Amino acid sequence: MSGNLRTRKAHVGRRDRWEAMGFLLPSFLLVMLFFVLPVVITGFLSATDMSSSTGFRHWHWVGLANYAKILNSPRAMSRLWLTLQYVALTLVFFNVGMGLLLAILTTYVSPRMGTLFRAVWLLPRVTPTVVYVMMWIFLAADAPYGVINQLFLEPLGIAPRYWVAAHPLLAIVLVNGYIGASFGMIIFTSAIQSIPVDLFRAAMVDGASRWKQIRHVVLPLLRWPLLFVIVYQTLSLLTSFEQILILTDGAYNTEVWALWAYHRALNNYWGYFQWGFGAALAALLVLIGVLLSVISLRFFRLKALIQRPLIESL
Repeated sequence: MSGNLRTRKAHVGRRDRWEAMGFLLPSFLLVMLFFVLPVVITGFLSATDMSSSTGFRHWHWVGLANYAKILNSPRAMSRLWLTLQYVALTLVFFNVGMGLLLAILTTYVSPRMGTLFRAVWLLPRVTPTVVYVMMWIFLAADAPYGVINQLFLEPLGIAPRYWVAAHPLLAIVLVNGYIGASFGMIIFTSAIQSIPVDLFRAAMVDGASRWKQIRHVVLPLLRWPLLFVIVYQTLSLLTSFEQILILTDGAYNTEVWALWAYHRALNNYWGYFQWGFGAALAALLVLIGVLLSVISLRFFRLKALIQRPLIESL
């Protein structure tokens, strides 16, 4: 009898595993098709000299020649440093910093006012990218068109200028930051509203001020959302360039690494598309993203976050 019971349990276990695999199969196929396969194709192209001059038939294997060309390029380090500056400043001050600040402020006002404010702040994200960036171009334009120059700076006696050209790094950070802040705001707001009310009541009974509630109750419970926003937005900023493309197209020393890859592989003034070299640039960008993700996971101690809660292990 015990043997039959073990056999039945083993059969049920195998059936459950097959059912779980069946549910996971569609997601697995999508991940393989749209995430893993493009990485494999990028790696394949990066080892060739495929370009618009060779076409798809007369290319040759070059191995690591494209990567050596990148390392020997005098522009590689400057573009890498620019990309890291752009990602760090946008992430810290807007995607995480301003997003967290907006989430906290909008949860400590009336629900109706908080919802209205968050809806207004989402407008940059839902506005078409071309329209949004063109608004920034006209706001920062030189006299007599720039709104910033005419309404805010000329009355103070500050000489008008084209602010995108005068402060290009600040311009691309602001343009991307106001979009990214809305993402962090929504994630952090949902996380704060999911915190049990009893914790806030207990803190109030203990005499905790509002700032101490935020410091000792809210922030410690936001480690998971913070980790998600930091990793997701870091990868997003590393690979996104459409706002910079429309704002400057890489002028004024704003050609970040992803835009450099796009220009070399798909769009440049001379019409000479170096698909192999552009794929090598993209592959290095993937490695940089993986490295930054691992650093973030180690900093937030992922293993400690995914451990079973002590109350459930008793």
